[in-house]
Amino acid sequence: MAKQIKTKVGLLKIFNGCSDRVKSYFEHLPKLLDNFPLEVTLAYCFARLELGQNMALYCGVVKLHRANTEIASSVVSTHQMTRPGFLKLYQTVFGFDLPKAAATSLKTAEDTRDTVMHGKRTSDDRLRNAIARVLEYSDAMNSQLNQKCGLRPFGNLRGFAGRMVKLDPRTTRFMLKGMGFTLS
Repeated sequence: MAKQIKTKVGLLKIFNGCSDRVKSYFEHLPKLLDNFPLEVTLAYCFARLELGQNMALYCGVVKLHRANTEIASSVVSTHQMTRPGFLKLYQTVFGFDLPKAAATSLKTAEDTRDTVMHGKRTSDDRLRNAIARVLEYSDAMNSQLNQKCGLRPFGNLRGFAGRMVKLDPRTTRFMLKGMGFTLS
């Protein structure tokens, strides 16, 4: 079971324990904790998390499958993503599942996020722990993808694919459709 976070100071310790790339990716978190309600910080964390998940898929199809960058960007950014849909696409693109512990602990954070986003009240304890789980999940995904593919979607992505020859746009569209992406 994940460590329970009892204070904002404890949450900052989790943040400071993350990799430099993840800290940079969630750079506004410390100031948000100081100046805004935890609900705002949670919304920020989930917005960044979902962007990072989309970037993971984009980077995967470009680097591992040599997709045309313009087509891949358009398809990934317009694909209607669901939580189970992301997990399925992740497995399809990378050939392995997310780290199980990270995916499991993120589930509780998603439940807290849903409660807040649907206008329901929740405790500061749940909010702090949800934010911590997002940070831990992001760090775990970065570690896994870096180790297996040389990618870190939560961070600076300059030069992630190198100079490899990419597929032509038409072939990229067929490939992405076969992987399960919705084409517009």
